[in-house]
Amino acid sequence: MSKALRVIISGGGTGGHIFPAISIANAIKALCPDASILFIGAIGRMEMQRVPAAGYEIKGLPIRGFFRPLWKPANVGVAIDYLKSKWLAKKILREFKPDVAVGVGGYASAAALGAANSLGIPTLIQEQNSYAGLTNKNLANKAEKICVAYEGMERFFPAEKIILTGNPVRQNLLETTISREEAIKSLGLNPSKKTILLVGGSLGARTINESVLQHLDLVKSSDVQFIWQTGKYYSAEITERLKGQDIPNLKVTDFITDMGAAYKAADLVISRAGASSISEFCLIGKPVILVPSPNVAEDHQTKNALALSTRDAAIYVKDAEAPAKLLQLAIDTVQDTAKLKSLSENVLKLALPDSANIIAKEVIQLAK
Repeated sequence: MSKALRVIISGGGTGGHIFPAISIANAIKALCPDASILFIGAIGRMEMQRVPAAGYEIKGLPIRGFFRPLWKPANVGVAIDYLKSKWLAKKILREFKPDVAVGVGGYASAAALGAANSLGIPTLIQEQNSYAGLTNKNLANKAEKICVAYEGMERFFPAEKIILTGNPVRQNLLETTISREEAIKSLGLNPSKKTILLVGGSLGARTINESVLQHLDLVKSSDVQFIWQTGKYYSAEITERLKGQDIPNLKVTDFITDMGAAYKAADLVISRAGASSISEFCLIGKPVILVPSPNVAEDHQTKNALALSTRDAAIYVKDAEAPAKLLQLAIDTVQDTAKLKSLSENVLKLALPDSANIIAKEVIQLAK
């Protein structure tokens, strides 16, 4: 009898890294039900809650990001934490004895996969963005396989290691069977009206929020209805600023639990341009206006947005221009049926389905 597969999955920091990691784990479990999977994350980051909630064990490392510019004195402590994390990661790997280690980007995967490389454990990395992150670029030379979501990634990685797989997305989005009408009614809105969904990620996006707050008169006077996820970080401030306003066509919430229903209800989405979100829009064929965050490493969200907008698969609005023009543009777009149809058709062409399964098979193959 062959021994059960043992896999380390490392990375996190944002939902964009964590959702794909959990999807890959679920796909491995579906193919090898007796597989043992252990996650390695960064202490204090989102993965330390999200991974156990998905039913997997996780160990935390005291790793964190470097401050810019790199010569800041505080980076001495960051470097010490990195060395400590790499030592801890080696200890975890020696105890767990994995057949293979998977990195999805984020601080923790730098230490965990670095440790795996030094112990001779085969590694696979998954890059979600169209512009590769620093951690994955540094790990690429020693990785056996590199799974990517965009074409043209040879400029970052050795071509012979690259597999175009797409990004794994939250399974419940693809399994939503609710109709548009049911979804809109469940949100207390009117099924006969065009609906715009505004999302800024789980924490929210200040620019998207300001774009609404500065044009509440436009919202009130339009024949369109809005579902607005403000993000938990901005929720209290927005509640305060909306006091005394009666806007029946604006549904405000700090967090949406069932994104599958929210996407189904929306005729048009306004969103940041994180890799996971974009993969979701491609798979469900959702017309979208992308407002990339300027506060991310190597401005990768702008590059993600351009990868779609240059193919007429999304509309791109610069963060700095959004407060002035975003809301009117969205109202005009959602009433243009031909435009919505072409955006939907073009974004669907970019979808790479079954990503988690393809990656899981590569992981199992590597372990052998």
